[in-house]
Amino acid sequence: MAIPAGQAEAAAFLAQLVGRAPVETHISAVFLGGDEAYKLKKAVDFGFLDFTTLAERERLTKFEHALNAPHAPGLYLGAVPLTRGPDGALRLGGEGAAVEWVLRMRRLPPEAFFAGPIPPELLDPLADAVVALHAAAPKRAGDGRMIRVITGNRAAALAAGLPEAQVTAWAEAALEAEARLAPFLAERAAAGFLRRCHGDLHLGNICLLEGRPTPFDALEFDEALATIDVGYDLAFLLMDLDQRESRAAANRVLNRYLARSGDVALLRGLPLWLSLRALIRAHVAGRLGQDGGPLLAAAIAYLAPVPPRLVAVGGLQGTGKSHLARRLAPDLGPAPGAVILRSDEIRKRQAGVAPETRLPPEAYAPEASAAVFAELNRLAAAALAAGHAVIADAVFQREAERLALAALHPGFQGLWLEAPLEVLRARIAARSGDASDATPAVLDATATRDAGEITWARLDASAGTEEMARKLLDLPPRPSP
Repeated sequence: MAIPAGQAEAAAFLAQLVGRAPVETHISAVFLGGDEAYKLKKAVDFGFLDFTTLAERERLTKFEHALNAPHAPGLYLGAVPLTRGPDGALRLGGEGAAVEWVLRMRRLPPEAFFAGPIPPELLDPLADAVVALHAAAPKRAGDGRMIRVITGNRAAALAAGLPEAQVTAWAEAALEAEARLAPFLAERAAAGFLRRCHGDLHLGNICLLEGRPTPFDALEFDEALATIDVGYDLAFLLMDLDQRESRAAANRVLNRYLARSGDVALLRGLPLWLSLRALIRAHVAGRLGQDGGPLLAAAIAYLAPVPPRLVAVGGLQGTGKSHLARRLAPDLGPAPGAVILRSDEIRKRQAGVAPETRLPPEAYAPEASAAVFAELNRLAAAALAAGHAVIADAVFQREAERLALAALHPGFQGLWLEAPLEVLRARIAARSGDASDATPAVLDATATRDAGEITWARLDASAGTEEMARKLLDLPPRPSP
C-alpha cells in the first residue's frame, strides 16, 4: 500500500534525508540511512488498527520505543517529531508543533537478520532470548480463551481468498480444540502465563545485536492481541522455524526453552497455537498474492492428534545419550517433535543456573539426584498427558529409576548405550560448553557401581548408534548432520 497523500511531504523529506526510497509494508515505511533508520507509521485504518490521526501515531510511536528498547538496547534511539523550521521546510526534531512522528533506530547490516539458514550454534541463544523476554513480560488478567482469535483469522483467511472448504474445516477443528482446552487456558492464565508478550515473534522480528539473537518490533497497536499465553507467543517462532528452517531447528529451540523455563505444561496448547500461527501466515501470504496453500495445509496438520510416546536413552557418561536424543526427537510425536528431559539440564534448572554452568559436588548428593529424577518423572507424565512425545536422557544406573520411568507409559521403550571405557574417557575429556559436569574420574566411579539387570535394548555407542535406534523405534532414516 502506497504512503497516504497526507504524509507525502514527510515521506519525501525522509527519503531525501537518507538518500533512498523507503522499504514499505502495508502499515509502515522504513527509511534506511547510513547509520540510522526512521520508521514512519502510515495513516491507514484496517479495523484491527487505526493510524489515521497524528495523535495516535505519536502515541504508538512513543509506545513502540518504550516497549522494545529494554529488550534491544542500542537499537531503538527514540521517538522524534518532524517539525517546520522558520523557512517552512521540514526538519528532524526542533521546536514547534509536530507535523509527523518517526521512530529513530540504529541501522543494522543485512547479515544481522535471519534471511538464510540459521547457524546451529545460534539456536540455543535464540531460545534463551525468548526465555528472558517472557520472564520480563508483565502478567495480565484474563481467561486465556482464543475464540476471537480463531474467528478473526477465519474471516481474514476467507477475505484473502483461501479455499473456503479448507478454511471452514480448519476453523471447526480449531474451535473444537479451543473448547477442550478452555480449563487448561484458564489455569495457565491464573498461574501467571498470560502476559503482555511480544505478540509477533517470528524470525523476521529477531535480529543479531552484538552477535546475540534479539527480539524487536513487538506488536504495539493492540494490547488485546499482545496479551497472550507465553506458549502462544513462542509458537510463532517454532512454526516459523518448522516451516522455513527445519523441524530439527524448531525442536532444538523448543527443548532449550523448556530446559530453561521448565514450562512443559505449555505442550498441551502447542498444537492449537502452532496451527493458529500457520493460518495467520497463510492468509498473509494470500493477501500478498502468494500461495498460502502449504501453510493452510500445515495449519490443519498441526491439529491432527499423534499418539504420545515415551523413550529413554540411558548408559554411562560419554556414550552419546544427548546427541542421540537430539537426533531422534524431531521425528517423534507431534510437531515439532519430542520433548527431551535431560537430567543434567533439570539439575541445573533446580540450582537456578544456566545449563552450561558447572555445579559443586554437593549438587550431586543422593538427595539432590532423587529430586532430579522425581522432577524428570513429573515432567514426563505431564508431557504424556498433554499428548506429546518424551525422550528421557539420563544415566539411569539405578534399577528403581528405570522402573519408575517405564511405569509412566505402556508403550515405553528404553535404549541402553554402551562403549569401551577408553572411548568414553576421551569423549568426556573433549567436551566443552555442555550441561554435563561429568569428568573421566566421575565416569570411572560410575562404572564400578552395579546397574542391576538391564532389560532395555543395548546399543553399541561406538558407531551406527542412530541407525540402530531408528530401526528399533520404527523411525525413518535421517541424513547425517
